[in-house]
Amino acid sequence: MKVDLSSICGNLPPEVCEQLISEQQIIKIKLDKRKFGREVTIVEGLSNDEKELKQIAKVLKSKLAAGGTVKENRIELQGDHRHRVREILINELGYSSENVLIID
Repeated sequence: MKVDLSSICGNLPPEVCEQLISEQQIIKIKLDKRKFGREVTIVEGLSNDEKELKQIAKVLKSKLAAGGTVKENRIELQGDHRHRVREILINELGYSSENVLIID
């Protein structure tokens, strides 16, 4: 699902507009318990672009040595990786530390 950038940013160039949108988005990282006590780290609030989400998931899975998937515009990773995911998003993928929240 692509957002019409002109309605949000007016006449700004697309590169500047995408940067503004990425600076305003809030990324939430939380832990979910599944059946048999399994834990899943859920990352929400990233891009709505399926390709971009899959690319971010691929990076996270390789850095964390964990399995995972992309479902319903969110990334699900096997295990409790909340703090490590936050570090990777900030230090390696360039997201702002103020916009990456861990929800307990």
